[in-house]
Formats: sequence, C-alpha cells, structure tokens
Amino acid sequence: MVSVPQSSRRSTLPLAAGLPVAVATGLVIPLQGRINGALGARLDDGIAAAVVSFTTGLVLIAAISLATPKGRAGLRRIVPAVRSRSFPRFYVMAGGIGALFVIAQTFTVVLLGVALFTVAVVTGQTLSGLLVDRMGIGPGGKRSITGVRILGSVLTVAAVAWAVSPRFGGNTDVASLVLPVLLPLAAGFLMSFQQAMNGTATVHYGTPVAATLVNFIAGAVILWIAWLIKLSVAGAGNPLPGEWWFYLGGPMGCLFIGLAALLVRSLGVLVTGLGMIAGQLVGSLVLDVVIPSPGAVVALPTVLGTVLTLAAIVVATLPWPRGAFARKVPGKGR
Repeated sequence: MVSVPQSSRRSTLPLAAGLPVAVATGLVIPLQGRINGALGARLDDGIAAAVVSFTTGLVLIAAISLATPKGRAGLRRIVPAVRSRSFPRFYVMAGGIGALFVIAQTFTVVLLGVALFTVAVVTGQTLSGLLVDRMGIGPGGKRSITGVRILGSVLTVAAVAWAVSPRFGGNTDVASLVLPVLLPLAAGFLMSFQQAMNGTATVHYGTPVAATLVNFIAGAVILWIAWLIKLSVAGAGNPLPGEWWFYLGGPMGCLFIGLAALLVRSLGVLVTGLGMIAGQLVGSLVLDVVIPSPGAVVALPTVLGTVLTLAAIVVATLPWPRGAFARKVPGKGR
C-alpha cells in the first residue's frame, strides 16, 4: 500500500457530492469517442487521430500548468516526488494505459463492433476496480470486498451488456472474436490501475493538474513512437482538417483524467469507475437520440439497461447494514 500524506486525507468529497461528479465526467467519454472516431475517419489513420488528441491535450494541460499558481507549484513537486520515491516510479507511466486504450479502440472496434468492445472494457474495468480497492493502490487506502460491492459490479456488467445488446451483430463465429476481445478487456482492466496511480500521484503533487500533465506526456510519447513506426511502414494518411471541433478530444481527455485522479481519493477506484460507466451509458444514449451516428440503435433494452446501471451504482454505494447481503471479506478497509 502506498503511503498518503496526512494533509491529503482531510480534503475529500462526500459520496453525495463525488458520485454525481463521476457520472457527469463519464458523460464526456462518448462525445470524445465520437470526435476522435470522426477525426480518425477524416485522416484515414486511427493512430494519427490518437496522436492529435493526446498532443492537443498535452498542449492545453501544459499551458494550464504554467499559467496557474497551483499548476506551477505542482510542476515543482513532480521531480522531488519521483526522486524521493514517494510512490513507485512506474506510476509516471500511467499515461501509457490511456495510449493502450486508444490503440485497442483503433484496432478492435472494427472487428468487434462498439457493443462487444464496450462490454469487454467495462468488464475489465469493473473487475479490476474491486481488486485495486482491495490492494489499497489508490490514495483512499484499502476498501474491503463486500457482497454488496460484488453484486453492484455484477449488475453493472449485466446492465451494460443489456444496454448495448441491440447493437450486437449476427456474427456467430465466437472463436474468431476471442483474441480481439482480449485487447479491450486488458485495456479496461488496466484503467482502474491508471486511475489509482494518477490519484496517488495527485496527492503527492498537490494538484490533479500535474498528474494529468505527466499522464499526457507519457501517453503522447508512446503514441508518437507508434505513429512514426506506422508512418515508416504505411505512409501518412490525409492532411489535418480545418474544423475546430475535431481538436476537442484532447481537452476532454484532460477533464476526464484530472477529475478521475481527484475522485478516487474520496470514492475509491471501483465507485469512481462505476459512476463514470453510468455517465458513459447515459451520454451515449443522449448522443444516439440527439445526434445519431450510422448504425446507432436506441431500443427498449438500451434505455432499461442504462437505468439498471444507475441502480447498480446505488447498490454498490449505499451504506447498507453490515451483513445485509453477505459477510465482509477479512481485511482492512471501509
């Protein structure tokens, strides 16, 4: 378990305030995905679109870091915190998990479809949220695995699968999907670790701005290397578009990563992840109704699955009486 400064433990949000923020943060993820997807189609190069997204996000968060007093203070704490091993040094590479997620999205959505990709990511993220909280990797310390939290996690995965079920195609060759599914499953599994690592770094930097900056530097470096390799092998795609909205994906990523790093301290990794998953489903539903994309399906299971996801968050987060569902697994935690 990583040590957390005493001063950081007082600056936490109550569940009633933090959970709605997590849900609201999740709302931007579908819009970011829609923008980055459109940019990848325009460029005819998914890796280039990811590079543009991470680079614009890096420029923005670097400007915020230099322009604000708290951002500059956070910058001054980065190197001393890493040198003093206040947390494991590999935490600075948390942005590589974000890069992996984008790469998984680029190469497997076409093979799996959005529905199966979403289920794989959510399953991995929900399972690892339980594990990360139990290990105490995040700044909130260890949080016990209870029957209620397991039930909420299972309900979330089932609700997401139900919500996206109208989008499943007719491909019945399950064997051909096993390997492609492993990449988004792994990316989703690692996302909880990314949130915990960024949350811990935020505590030691004193601000999520610095943690977000380090996150974007690591992710951008990895994606630039991947794009340069692709460029040498397959050549460049189309030129950059002139429409300004194509470049909003990076700033949205700054918002998502920064708030996630802040929220895990108060809510824990599992509840933060579940809240964002709920927001993601609600945001996708709203987008498909207001600005439908090709192949978008809004059916009764879509609506009911979204509602069930919100109910799963309630199950996982309400202060149920001890032993109401199952005995607590032995170990420290809340």
